[in-house]
Amino acid sequence: MALTPEDVVTKQFQHVRFKEGFDPDEVDDFLDEIVVEWRKTIAENEELKTKLAAFESGETPAAPAPAEESVVEEVPAPVAAVEPAPAPTTDAGPAAASAGIIELAQRLHDEHVAEGKAQRDKLISDAQSQAASIISEAEARGRDEVARLEAERISLEGRIADLQQFEKDYRGQLRGFIENKLRDLDTTGVSAGA
Repeated sequence: MALTPEDVVTKQFQHVRFKEGFDPDEVDDFLDEIVVEWRKTIAENEELKTKLAAFESGETPAAPAPAEESVVEEVPAPVAAVEPAPAPTTDAGPAAASAGIIELAQRLHDEHVAEGKAQRDKLISDAQSQAASIISEAEARGRDEVARLEAERISLEGRIADLQQFEKDYRGQLRGFIENKLRDLDTTGVSAGA
């Protein structure tokens, strides 16, 4: 089946799920350019085929009637020059133009794919280096926080030990004071009874 410009216009592509690929608007614009060029090439091809068919049937397009011998000699020369040239050009011209357009489209496609892959690789590389930087920064902060908390724990344990020692000393002094007062009370009570 021959591919027509209408086939290009109506061709539908599946959209990718995660938006990898090309911008659909850019692809549509480029395909529109291809269709315009293709239609021009087809119209030119049809025009050339019509001219060739008219020439082969013996009709000469708007040639003046041969009144003199010099005019008659001039008419066959262009005919001879035109006759072999249009046939290969007519067949090869649109095909070459179509092949050129397809080659251009393929080259642009390959360039865009390569550019997309390079950009993807760069983004992945940047993301990985950023992730590594964030992880190392978080680990450093974690180590600093653990060291700070450890120092605070040691400080609090020292303070708790000081407070326990203070409580022990205070209880001992309070016990000694109370016992001293009880002895004084006993001594005062005994001496008052005597």
